[in-house]
Amino acid sequence: MHTPAMSMAFSLFVLCFITCAISGIVLFFFKARQINETLKHPYLQHRPFGGYPLSIQAAIMLDYFFRILFPRSRFWLIGNANTLLAHVDPKKVPLSLKWPVVGFWGGCWLGIVAMIVLWALIFLGA
Repeated sequence: MHTPAMSMAFSLFVLCFITCAISGIVLFFFKARQINETLKHPYLQHRPFGGYPLSIQAAIMLDYFFRILFPRSRFWLIGNANTLLAHVDPKKVPLSLKWPVVGFWGGCWLGIVAMIVLWALIFLGA
């Protein structure tokens, strides 16, 4: 059964995928060095960004995302990111460095929610 809600959930999921893909390419291939020089994650004191596996690189970018979007939270992973990056003032980070991080991780998180809604709608319609 095809419903407007299913169309909207699928469209949002595809939009999130495209946003995440474009932002991820810009983030990891073009802006990673500038972002790391500006935000200075504590892990980068131990080895360079490229020396970490992709999962740790993504976790560093996730910390940047949490610090930029939720600067006052002290809950769970967000609180840990805010503790690690207490030296970063999100208001002073240039937009040219914020958008790839927010686009990548925002697209991932919103895409997961859209996918769950889409699955639920498919399950309920089947």
